[in-house]
Amino acid sequence: MIKYLFFAFFIFTGVVVRAQTDGKIRVACIGASITYGARLENREQNCYPAQLQTMLGDKYQVINYGVSGTTLLRKGDDSYWRTQQYKDVLANNPDVVIIDLGGNDSKLINRIHLDEYEQDYRDFIHSFTQLPSHPRVILLLAMPSFVKDTTGIWDPVIVKQVNPRIQNVAYTEHVEVIDMHSPFINKEANMPDKIHPDAAGASIMAQNVYRVIAQNRDTDFNIFNNLKMPVKQSSFYGYECANFTFNGRPCKIVKPKFAANGHPWVWRARFWGHEPQTDIALLQQGFHIVYCDVVEMLGNDEAIADWDSYYRLLYKAGLAKKVVMEGMSRGGVYVFNWAAQNPDKVACVYVDNPLLNMPSWAAKFTNKPDVKDDMFLAFKKDYDLICDDDVLNFKGSPVDKVKQIVKGNYPILILCADADEQVSPQDNTLLFEQKIKELNGNITVMHKPGFKHHPHSFPNPAPIVDFILKSTGYNL
Repeated sequence: MIKYLFFAFFIFTGVVVRAQTDGKIRVACIGASITYGARLENREQNCYPAQLQTMLGDKYQVINYGVSGTTLLRKGDDSYWRTQQYKDVLANNPDVVIIDLGGNDSKLINRIHLDEYEQDYRDFIHSFTQLPSHPRVILLLAMPSFVKDTTGIWDPVIVKQVNPRIQNVAYTEHVEVIDMHSPFINKEANMPDKIHPDAAGASIMAQNVYRVIAQNRDTDFNIFNNLKMPVKQSSFYGYECANFTFNGRPCKIVKPKFAANGHPWVWRARFWGHEPQTDIALLQQGFHIVYCDVVEMLGNDEAIADWDSYYRLLYKAGLAKKVVMEGMSRGGVYVFNWAAQNPDKVACVYVDNPLLNMPSWAAKFTNKPDVKDDMFLAFKKDYDLICDDDVLNFKGSPVDKVKQIVKGNYPILILCADADEQVSPQDNTLLFEQKIKELNGNITVMHKPGFKHHPHSFPNPAPIVDFILKSTGYNL
């Protein structure tokens, strides 16, 4: 009988990959001791590649190519380039390559070569993309180190030198990147020796990789091609950002490496790039992040009209009908004032120490004829408020629009710093929460006891990200 060798092709999370003769999609996990599973009991079952295998299931074959102590740098004290495992993974012709190298490059002995890190990383990536399988390549940012020895794996070097270089390589090489630093920044308890995760930590690592690999993507969608206007591109933490002007307003769109099916998006209302960890995590999941600068118009009719036009542009360009609204501080006013007029266009809302009751905030400036506060003066101008009574009797805040807001029936998440000295929780978040609940609205308030207005968000944004993924139906 004549036997034929068939090479089938699969659509794998939106990326075409070659199936091996055994029918499995081969995932190569490259890295140092964290990938290998150092310090773990039952390493073969508990290391992150093994847990990833369990999550992905029988259609995949996950192979652990971790080598403890190795660097990405060619000139590193123990370079991965010189290992047998590097030769083996190339010979295996994988369909997906996950690279976790960078922690050991932060050691004092290797820091002198960090100027060569990006070029070495590009060459490393090219050695895989040139394989016959043309694998999907995913880079992992280095995890935090909690050690105090500045000559060792030193977190300030990871944060300021290693991870920004990885993000830059991801941008220039158009490959995916997963933040492994933020998910562990509050997980020191899961890193017994301050460097290596325990089994539960390895599970967190595997889950973050699984989410990226398993989610269905629309690889043909490129919103930049649909804008029909000139844009200037820049990098947003390793992702392509389009900068352009629309109706006289500076605007931005950051696109994921591959858009999730349905093309979900997050609309940041204010303070672009501040505490970006939630935005970065959602980019990993295929969300777009957008911005339209209507700064210090504080959600007035002109700002809402400009946002309406911007929404129509983005919807026509292919983004989902319903958007995730995100606002920090006075961004809460922008978010809810627009949502009140567009309840059918909102998927969910996440706001952080939000200003929701403008008279409460503005009262401290009344009876002071020589007030110089720019935001207060803008508030009066935006809403044509002449005297102090106009300010104190103003009824255009989100707390005054609860009936319109709950019509959308979308989930609302508020992060509330209980010691906020700039935006009173009692007069803003707690009053708003009470009014929403009285009308059976869907609201969750996460309290941050002892925290002031800054910092916003969480260093590890997982609770926020989980809320948004669940609210939009993209949780896995």
